[in-house]
Amino acid sequence: MPQPSVARAERHALADLMARLGPDAPTLCAGWTTRDLAAHVVLRDRRPDAAPGILVRPLAPYTERVQRGLAAQPYPRLVEMVRHPPWWSWSTLPMLDAAVNVAEFFIHHEDVRRAQPQWQPRELSMDAEQALWGPARMMGRLYLRRFPALVHLHAPGYGEVTAGSPAGREADAPRIRVSGPPGELLLFCSGRQRAARVEVTGPPANVEALRTARLGV
Repeated sequence: MPQPSVARAERHALADLMARLGPDAPTLCAGWTTRDLAAHVVLRDRRPDAAPGILVRPLAPYTERVQRGLAAQPYPRLVEMVRHPPWWSWSTLPMLDAAVNVAEFFIHHEDVRRAQPQWQPRELSMDAEQALWGPARMMGRLYLRRFPALVHLHAPGYGEVTAGSPAGREADAPRIRVSGPPGELLLFCSGRQRAARVEVTGPPANVEALRTARLGV
C-alpha cells in the first residue's frame, strides 16, 4: 500500500493529537487553544472568502469573526473537519497539497506537541526531512530578509541557504549560523525559535536578537 504524503500524514497526526488532548489544550500559537487552532485549519480548508485575512492584515477582522464562528462548533466535528478536507478543496489535489500543506501541517502539529509538558522531538524519516527542506529554505529567505545580519541556515546532509537583509551582507556585518534538521530550521524560521532544537552560533548579541526576533506571519 502506498505511503501517505508527508502533508497528509501530518494532517492526520495533528487531528489524532487534537482529539486525544481535547479542546482546551495549549498550543505555541499565542492565545490559541487546540479548539482555536482547529478552527484556523478548517477556515483555511473550507472558507476561501475568509482565508486571505490570515496574511492580509486589513482583512483580518473578518477572518477572525469567521474563525470564532467555526470554533463554536462541537469540538469532535471540528477535529473531523481538520482530518478530512472537503472534496472540492485544493488540499485534495496531490501536487498542491504537497506544495502548500507540508509546512502548514508539520508546524501546527508541532505547535500542539511542543506546548505539552515533557515533549520530545520526533525522529523524522529522510523523506520527511527532505520534504521540509524546501519550505525551510523558502521561509528562511522570506522571514529573515529584514534581519540585519547574514544568517546561514545549515541542514547537515540536505544543504545550506543564506538569508538576511542586504545590509547584513556587507563585509563587516555580523554572521550567524543556524544548524539543525530541516524540520527544526522550519520551526525556527516560522517564529518558533524558542521551541526549535537548533544550534545558533555567532556574536552573542546578534544570536539573542535572532532568537527573540518576530519571524513568520
